[in-house]
Amino acid sequence: MTKALRWLLSLVVLIGTVSTAGAATAATRTEPADIKDRLLAIAGLKIVEERQLVGYRYFVLAYTQPVDHRRPARGTFQQRVTVLHKDTDRPTVFSTSGYHVSTNPGRSEPTRIVDGNQVSMEYRYFSPSRPAPADWSKLTIWQAASDQHRIFKALKGIYSKKWIATGGSKGGMTATYYERFYPRDMDGIVAYVAPNDVDNREDARYDRFLANVGTEECRDALAALQRKALVRRAPLSKMYAELAEGGGNTFATIGSLDKAFEGVVLDLVWGFWQYQDEADCLTLPDADRATDEELFAFVDRIIGWYSYTDQGLEPYTPYYYQAGTQLGSPDVRQPWLGDLSRYGYQPPRALVPRSIPMSFEKHAMRDVDRWVRDNATRMLYVYGENDPWGAEPFRLGKDSRDSYVFTAPGANHGANVAGLVEDERAKATERILSWAGLAPEAAAAANAPDREVAPLAPYDRRLDREGTTLQQPTLRP
Repeated sequence: MTKALRWLLSLVVLIGTVSTAGAATAATRTEPADIKDRLLAIAGLKIVEERQLVGYRYFVLAYTQPVDHRRPARGTFQQRVTVLHKDTDRPTVFSTSGYHVSTNPGRSEPTRIVDGNQVSMEYRYFSPSRPAPADWSKLTIWQAASDQHRIFKALKGIYSKKWIATGGSKGGMTATYYERFYPRDMDGIVAYVAPNDVDNREDARYDRFLANVGTEECRDALAALQRKALVRRAPLSKMYAELAEGGGNTFATIGSLDKAFEGVVLDLVWGFWQYQDEADCLTLPDADRATDEELFAFVDRIIGWYSYTDQGLEPYTPYYYQAGTQLGSPDVRQPWLGDLSRYGYQPPRALVPRSIPMSFEKHAMRDVDRWVRDNATRMLYVYGENDPWGAEPFRLGKDSRDSYVFTAPGANHGANVAGLVEDERAKATERILSWAGLAPEAAAAANAPDREVAPLAPYDRRLDREGTTLQQPTLRP
């Protein structure tokens, strides 16, 4: 009887094992093989657009996110996401600008280095990724990091290899905040030109930077042009009014055309160093000889008169809101302007409609700064020597591990790994490859002369853009 019972139990176990194996095999057979079908199988995700590219498939997606990750039952919104799909056997780069996401395919520098897939996320509250109605109190760095975390969890089942988060400027800040709140998600972080305004009340580093960047001759020439624009406020303001009227532009948010005029002019020095090269100093107009038309055109080229109109501010309301609630923003002294300035730098509160309440959380950036100093692991920061936003960079503490801060000589806000000095470029490239699990391939890269550590994918002018950020020369990172 005992033997018979044992035989029966063994038979049950065997049948169960065979059944389980059979079910697993069936599940494997029925799992969608095409990447489009696998994406469509994700709950809450829909495909808006698909394009075929050489070597890639490109998808524009809409993903359902909770407005409040702490209370997910209290409403949702559709967040725009794009996927540049190469192969599920390749690593994946998670990229964000911290602003809108482009629906035109493009590769970030780390994506080219690892020759991988790329997932790009539109930052919450940038249109169209905005709840309706918008509860602006839910626009925080933690909520945005939680958006990124949910997208990662949704896609990790498809892209199971290593992941690296990246971004330029506010995107570099975003990658840092994501790592701070979800340090187990990514295998590495590559943050470009990311400002770190730890104490929003103290901006002396920006003042010292602007007092020493470039040559004295260039600084003097820029200051003279800035002064001349304010001296000629009346005729230039008339030209500004005509330009605004012709374009249907208004000034309700900032309060007046005069405030907008001064805001643009006060951004001139910062905007020049943010996006121009030192060689461009040789092409500056002569402040004393320039006509009103020439001066007006020069300011427009460097900053853009449109930037402080209601229509220029509105797309960036989410940034200005965050700058005035958590991120902080520079308040630069420009003593060479003397009493020509009537208003000084406009704070973020002046650039956000009054219908949106704001209050500043002074501990948010201190928390992130402290966390990076004490916990940075596999994090790389790249700054530009001549970029004002790098005056307050992220720094590493004694407990950081496998993390680096490099500065590209002579570079502006478009600084990247390719612009680093040779040793640092090789080191940064090698570490990115290693974090992506590809270090052995780097040493044998066919496109690298003399076995130099180099990006695994060759340059593609259709996908690879110069620099790391879109040109947005007003006082925004």
